[in-house]
Amino acid sequence: MFELLLLALALVLFFEGALYALFPDGMKRMMISVLDMPSGNLRVMGLVAAVIGVFLVWLIKS
Repeated sequence: MFELLLLALALVLFFEGALYALFPDGMKRMMISVLDMPSGNLRVMGLVAAVIGVFLVWLIKS
């Protein structure tokens, strides 16, 4: 189980790093737009992403 968690973390780091390496200017623009968003919107988007992630893990593991 711990190995699976480390694998998931490694994949997240890979995709995050790839986005910054491939689209640095786009990521800068995205960060600026995120700073202008209300905290409530960011909280909802984070919650939705977390729920989708848990659902995908459940789907893959079952």
